[in-house]
Amino acid sequence: MGWWQLNADTLARSRFVISPLAETFACLKLLHAGEGAHPGEQKWLRAHLPAYRAWLAAEPVTAQLVRAGLGREWIADFLTPAPREGEAFAREVARVRSVAPAAARAHLRTSLAGPLPAGLDRDDLPERAAVLLERVWEETVRPYWGRRRRVLEADVVGRTAQVSRGGWVSALDSLRPGRTRWLGENRLQINLHEYPPREISGAEMLFVPVTPQRHGWVAWEDGERYAVVYPCAGVLADDAGRTVPASLGALLGAARAAVLVLLDSPLSTSHVTAVTGQGLGSVGRHLKVLREAGLVERRRAGRSVLYTRTAAGDVLVEAGQGGRHPAGLASGHDDY
Repeated sequence: MGWWQLNADTLARSRFVISPLAETFACLKLLHAGEGAHPGEQKWLRAHLPAYRAWLAAEPVTAQLVRAGLGREWIADFLTPAPREGEAFAREVARVRSVAPAAARAHLRTSLAGPLPAGLDRDDLPERAAVLLERVWEETVRPYWGRRRRVLEADVVGRTAQVSRGGWVSALDSLRPGRTRWLGENRLQINLHEYPPREISGAEMLFVPVTPQRHGWVAWEDGERYAVVYPCAGVLADDAGRTVPASLGALLGAARAAVLVLLDSPLSTSHVTAVTGQGLGSVGRHLKVLREAGLVERRRAGRSVLYTRTAAGDVLVEAGQGGRHPAGLASGHDDY
């Protein structure tokens, strides 16, 4: 397994950030795989995969670059620069474009675990990679970025609250279960590959959510910045697959039941509003009723007030999921 050595101060200073380029690269990986993890991703692929494949068919060098860069065990490092907090997509992709051609070729040899194909022995690889990422961003991510950003923000709020409640160990173990976990003795497991450990104490440590559910990776600028990219909470990402059991909807009303189903992750009122598409006033009223009924509780995490289901709320949702006829979420939410 691969792991990083970091001291307590480095972990204490680490934080969650959002990266448009990380989201774009995760979507590139999803397009490359061609298989969605849930109905929302499948719908997105139906909308964008044909055009993506047609474009690559007309750009054989870029197609070869994608196949080489997305290796089985290693991604070419120049494709995934470590995110920087608050950096816009244009600034992020400019860092890909500025990579030295020789470095890009070296990274591809590492991802291939072998020699570079003759077709990729050229100097325009960083430019081609940047153009590819810009195309994926403009055509398949940017049209949905408003909702995706809100979903990612909701994940960050929930993870930050988890750190406040249970400490960093519980938060790290839940990022990518089975892959990312705290090993003790200042060691963070980052994947299952047998790579030499890295000492990162004193560097900047970032955790970066993306919405595609099967795609995560690590990135770094040696000695300065290290990042773990992980899939955000599935209940947030799967807009098309989230359903409300008919029996629960009949008991509480479909819109109120939708809020209760969503709250297995801690969320603020604004994030519930963003994810469900319901009005802010309606969500506030639903939360008030659910809280008075003992189905939801609230707590403060920094400047945010977060709501999550109580044990009673969990029992009610789980009992309702035994029914056969789920009812859709309240209308009005954006498409994935």
